[in-house]
Amino acid sequence: MSDMRLVVAGAGGRMGRTLIKAIAETPGLALTGALEGADSPLIGQDSGQLSGLGNNGITLSADAKGTIAKADGIIDFTVPKATLAFASLAAGKVHIIGTTGHSADDEARIKEASKAATIVKSGNMSLGVNLLAALSKRVAKTLGEEFDIEIFEMHHSKKIDAPSGTALLLGRAAAEGRGIDLSQRSTRGRDGETGARTIGNIGFASLRGGSVVGEHSVIFAGPAERIELVHRAEDRMIFARGALKAALWARGQKPGLYSMMDVLGLGDM
Repeated sequence: MSDMRLVVAGAGGRMGRTLIKAIAETPGLALTGALEGADSPLIGQDSGQLSGLGNNGITLSADAKGTIAKADGIIDFTVPKATLAFASLAAGKVHIIGTTGHSADDEARIKEASKAATIVKSGNMSLGVNLLAALSKRVAKTLGEEFDIEIFEMHHSKKIDAPSGTALLLGRAAAEGRGIDLSQRSTRGRDGETGARTIGNIGFASLRGGSVVGEHSVIFAGPAERIELVHRAEDRMIFARGALKAALWARGQKPGLYSMMDVLGLGDM
């Protein structure tokens, strides 16, 4: 089978540059396009040069429609508005979405787009985080409501959404284990005289600072004992490798909306 031709969206950003480097290091994949917003000062620059690889002949472009049309798939760690635009252009293609911060309406539009495209969407693409989610679901299912669930996350100072997509992924996994609806049973931040903790709710705490790639803890706090499941990301390359693994897996799948749990075969945990 020929190499899978991939487009990287947000190619001038930190994650985009990491993805370009990862594609160059991964057999069976080829970079065929690099996208940036029309107002980016990086338009026209060589993506390989920006990624520390040396010139690769693929320059950053704002022509999403033309660039995606020539590819087998797009890797997208951008912003919600851009992701929706890419999803509308991905019919017949693979669309890997690592973008976070989508609204309920955004999610519905992505699901609609998956009728024509093979979409893998996850709040986190790393193997470790998705294993953590599977474990969180299992522990939440095993332990009763006498164990409170709290999710802690910390990221770099430039991150714009909170709680992180990964924290929400972990929260949804724990909620599924408990058989509850996270949107109805979560507590986001505490300030002032909040009163006693609501039994059965899942709490979230978000910190921002420095250059932290990502740190997440799922805490099960019970009477006189506490269980903590922790993941610390030390390099963005773990997300890039996971996204590329998802792209290779998705190449052989029918159109639909999938998650990293599907890619990694963790759905039964």
